[in-house]
Formats: sequence, structure tokens, C-alpha cells
Amino acid sequence: MTKKIFWVLATVLCFATFSAYGQKYENGLIDKTVAVVGNEMILLSQIEQEVEMLQFQGHYSDRNLRCQVLEQMMMSKLFLAQARIDSLVANTSMIEANLDNRMNTVLTQLGGEKKAEEYFGKTLYELREDWREIITEQSLTQDMQSKVHATAVELTPQQIKEFYEKTSKDSLPVISTQYQLSQIVKYPDTERAKVQVKEQLLEFRERILKGESFSMLATFYSEDPGSATKGGELGMASKTIFWPAFSDAAMALKDGQVSPIVETPDGFHIIQMIKKEGDMFNARHILIKPKYTADDRTKAFKTLDSIKTAIVNDSISFFLAARIHSQDQYSRTNGGLMADQNTGSTLFEKDQLKPADYAVLKDMKVGDISNPFESLDNEGRSGNTIYKIIKLEKIIPSHVATFDDDFSILQNVANSAQAQKAIDKFLKEKIKTTYIVVDPLFHNCDFEREGWIK
Repeated sequence: MTKKIFWVLATVLCFATFSAYGQKYENGLIDKTVAVVGNEMILLSQIEQEVEMLQFQGHYSDRNLRCQVLEQMMMSKLFLAQARIDSLVANTSMIEANLDNRMNTVLTQLGGEKKAEEYFGKTLYELREDWREIITEQSLTQDMQSKVHATAVELTPQQIKEFYEKTSKDSLPVISTQYQLSQIVKYPDTERAKVQVKEQLLEFRERILKGESFSMLATFYSEDPGSATKGGELGMASKTIFWPAFSDAAMALKDGQVSPIVETPDGFHIIQMIKKEGDMFNARHILIKPKYTADDRTKAFKTLDSIKTAIVNDSISFFLAARIHSQDQYSRTNGGLMADQNTGSTLFEKDQLKPADYAVLKDMKVGDISNPFESLDNEGRSGNTIYKIIKLEKIIPSHVATFDDDFSILQNVANSAQAQKAIDKFLKEKIKTTYIVVDPLFHNCDFEREGWIK
């Protein structure tokens, strides 16, 4: 099993609500404490819940899965015990935010407060108290892991070079093929398309107010495939999972009321409230996305063709043409050079590119400029159509990381190895000095670390 620096068993901590020795499963088996780490107990029920979740997710192992889960939980308990010794204090506001998020997720998945209480056999207040304790422990464990991680000294460039030279080439990361490209972008006539959508939704709203079925219109016309087959019904869900504009409009409605037109990044909606329950609601909606015509495409392609011709004839550089003509605000100031908005990197692997962009790019050579084609904007959502030409600036073929070309990647790998050493040292010491008892049921486990069985 691969070692990880940060590995909190969130699934177990989320749903393991047993708190005492001797509880019973539904099938009549007795729950029991199978390990004690310091003052922390681990129950058989907690292990079974995690194993069930991992198997559901398709996790398989050549080692005993229950043994792996127990060892991971015992390691987490060592961090938690040290966090208590060091008097670490959990971030209350972060815990409450995580608690609210977990509660909203559960209520949405189960369909409301009443169904959640029936499913867990507890009131919402009891669930919140249980989960607050669990999330607090999880937070302390993560904070302690971070504290141990921070003891690892960041390596100097010379030490990273030594790490690179000593590491087997088979163990170095393989860098996928990377592309650097520039673009010139034109947008379709969005205002005209928006007006057409609004007119269509206004017509639907008037028909509904005159007595036509919202569900019927949603089934025939809504462009949300997830809800259209259900007559536009979304199901009882927390308002936090929707776009704020959508949630605000929905929560302002009374049961049965139909909203004015609401715009979100997904398109335009009208909403009919079915039922509200605290900060949750069930509503129907009809989603229509702006449509762009063949005329939009023809006009954009003609403009981009003219720009490409000027560039090819050396009348203007791609850089300057992008600065003057491109409508993409992110790349225009850099002469069309595309960059990842999160990292700032100008190199993209295949999976980081939009499918339409890669379909054109894969047949190009460095320096080539594409013909105009249709793609999606930076949000990448269906309906956010743009038209563009691209220039392939550079290709870096797939290769094993090298010190000169991939220093930042090697730096991360080397520093991660240092951090893992700090984690390993901490665990080795704590296993030796901490009171640990493992039930005989697990004495035959092939644990990754030594010293659990004393």
C-alpha cells in the first residue's frame, strides 16, 4: 500500500457514530473495541463501515483490507493523542463550516430533515453534536500531521540535485507531453442570443400562469437533462448547492409560485417552488441556454480567417494581433499566450486542454496556426461557445523528469520525501512509547509498520 503524508480517514470519521463498548449491529452481532491507542478507542463497527465504503468504491488490495483500515486508524489516533498533549486547539469557525457542509450534503442526499432523522435514528441536534466531535478530532489530527510535516527542512537546490542524482531513473516522475499555445478568440453575439432565450422563457411563464403544467413544459423544453425527465423537479436539497442567484430567487417564492427569469452561469431559468424546509427546498425549473446561429459562426470565422491571413503574410505578428483583436481577457494581454488561471503555468498536458482545442492541436506542428474552430470559454460549460484560432508555440515530449528542465517538480518530490521521513520518524517513536493494545482478532495482520502488537 502506498504511503501518504496526509491520510485522514474522513469516511470513517464522518459516519462512525458508535461511542461505547458493547453496542449491537442490526444483525445481532456484538460491537467491540478492537484497539486502544493511548486513551483513544477503535471499534469493530468503525472498521466495518470503512471497509464497506472502500469496497463500494471499488477498492481492492492484496493485503487484508480490514488490517489496512485498522492500521490507518491507529496511526490517526497517534496524531490525535499528540495533538491533545500539545494542547492544539481546533478552528471553531472551520469546524462549524464543515459541519454545516456535511449536514447539508446528508440532508440533500436523503431528501430532508425527517428522512435524515429516520435514517440515522437520531434527531438533527444529536447528529450535529456527534458530528461536531468527529470533525473536531479530524481537524486536530490534520493539524498535528501538518505540525510534524513542518519539521521537515526544505531542501536547498544543491540537496535537490543530490536527491536527483541518487534516485533511480525508474523512481523519478514521468512528465506527460506538454503543449504551449496562443489563441485569438471571438465571442458570438451574446446579447441577441440572451434576448431570444428571455423571450422564450417569458412565453413559458405566461403559459404557466394561465394554467399550463410547469412539469409538462419542463419535460419538453428544459435543457437540464438531470431534471427534465422529472418534469423539472430538483428534489429536496440544501440551498447551498445551487448558484446563489438561483437559491435566492427560489427561497423568495411561496409554494406554487413561479419566479421571474433568473440568470446563472448555466443559462436562464424560471423556477416553481414546491416546498421549503428550513434552508432546503424542492423546486422545479426550466433551463434554457443561449443559442448561437450559423450567422454568428460565419461572421467570427470570416474575421479570424482574415486575421490568420495577415499573420501568415507577415503583415502583423500573432502576439500583436491577439493584443488588438482577441476578446479573451485572460490571454489577450499576454499576446494570446494561454496560462492556467490557478497556477500561472503556460504548459498544458492533454487532459488540461478542452477537447475541441486538443482535437485541432494534435495534428499541428510547432509554429503552425490553426484554421478557425468552435470551442468553449474558460468556464468550459456547454453553451458558452467561442470561436478561435490557435498557434502551437512549443511541444515538450513525454520524458523522465530532469534536474535542468523540471526543477520545480523534482523539488516537490524531494521535499515530499523529506516530509514523509518526518512522518515515519514520528510514528516509529510514538508506536514505541504509546500504550497500544490490539485485539487478538487482528494479531495475524501483516501490518506495514512494526510494533503495534506488544
